[in-house]
Amino acid sequence: MLDQQRAPVWEALEEMRREKLVPFDVPGHKRGRGNKDLMDFLGERCLSVDVNSTKYLDSLCHPTGIIAEGEALAAEAFGATAAYFMVGGTTASIQAMIFSTIREGDKLILPRNVHQSVINALVISGGIPVYVNPQVSERLGIALGMSVAEVRAAIEENPDARAVFVNNPTYYGICSNLREIVACAHAHGMKVLCDEAHGAHFYFGEGLPVSGMKAGADMAAVSMHKSGGSLTQSSFLLCGPGLDPDYVRQIIGLTMTTSGSYLLISSLDISRRGLALNGREVFEKVKQYASYARDEIRQIGDYLVYSDELINGDTIFDFDTTKLSVNTRDLGLAGIEVHDILHDEYDIQIEFGDLSNFLAYISIGDKTKNIERLIGALYEIRRRYKRAAGQGFSYEYMAPRLVLTPKEAFWAKKHPVPLKEAAGLVSAEALMTYPPGIPLLAPGERITQEIVDFIHSSREKGCVLTGTRDITAQTIQVVG
Repeated sequence: MLDQQRAPVWEALEEMRREKLVPFDVPGHKRGRGNKDLMDFLGERCLSVDVNSTKYLDSLCHPTGIIAEGEALAAEAFGATAAYFMVGGTTASIQAMIFSTIREGDKLILPRNVHQSVINALVISGGIPVYVNPQVSERLGIALGMSVAEVRAAIEENPDARAVFVNNPTYYGICSNLREIVACAHAHGMKVLCDEAHGAHFYFGEGLPVSGMKAGADMAAVSMHKSGGSLTQSSFLLCGPGLDPDYVRQIIGLTMTTSGSYLLISSLDISRRGLALNGREVFEKVKQYASYARDEIRQIGDYLVYSDELINGDTIFDFDTTKLSVNTRDLGLAGIEVHDILHDEYDIQIEFGDLSNFLAYISIGDKTKNIERLIGALYEIRRRYKRAAGQGFSYEYMAPRLVLTPKEAFWAKKHPVPLKEAAGLVSAEALMTYPPGIPLLAPGERITQEIVDFIHSSREKGCVLTGTRDITAQTIQVVG
């Protein structure tokens, strides 16, 4: 019998700490005593449990003890057949999903607005992307979910595809009809992989979109460090029935460190316990905070705050109401400009801003006074900085022209050209704004003038461009 009140990794670390063992193993800071500056910064309690894998503390690579027990508890809590502690972020979880299902030459059906980790996994695995280009809201300037009809068409046109990849939800909170996509994929013998980097709370809250495991997905990558409360870089990889859990662990081992951080592992263990016991109440409060913030910001004027009123039964099948997504076009400011003003002048750090929107992440760690402070700052920004309403931006970059597979392009002979002169050439690398880390260009895609213009607009508004070999992103590597 599994007991969700237990946190076996945490319990074992606490017992070890109380025993006051004399360490003649790594790490070399020896429970912090060898690095005073680090001890002063992080504290003795933290460094005392920054330890190495031992027979008493189990092994992340080959768990048979407390880690195996902790993963079994996580699987039960999330409604999965198997769960894995991941210490390389949800990036590692996403890549493990793809490596477990996609080999050289295999097709993966996916939306174009995927995280860079998906494209990187295709570079390594040699998989072939089959893009289901999401529709775009011209008013909001964001990509929507996957239309079931378009997914079905992609499946019927590519019956040899191995899997379908779904964002659940998108960064902005939009969800596709996951149950129908799963049913369609499974009817054609394909696996379904879910990027749930922003959906850990779906497993524990009420009145939220369906989770990947509940919808019948085969694998899901869950960022516990986002809405789940664990430490940054910690994640869960979940598997449903029909997959060999030992094979999946072997795939994880191809890229996972053999020195897994017990700080990260224990944070997953503790956070899982907390959500299993109290998640319903916790996320009800988060929903109330988000609802209150939306109502108050709408009353300020010129901020378009959107939520589940967007639901259309298809490309916006559901919406994550914990998200505080705000469009700033009527304010005459880019979302990234609001992001920067909040940081520089009001000491408020929000999640990200793009050319038309910003996202303020509300979670289990917020308080009413923090929500009030954000609302007050947005009121002041409107009063002080409002300009004429902004014009629409081109989002044609969402319809890529695939010339080569990501692997072919990335490893091809290539050379740099100034980005402003790259239209018509084939990109050999990815270029994205981060966050959210969705590539504006991926390896193997034809660069269009619309993409170049959009990147230029993003740079002018203050978006940070990443991914290119040239750290300034003034040049881009192209094939040839």
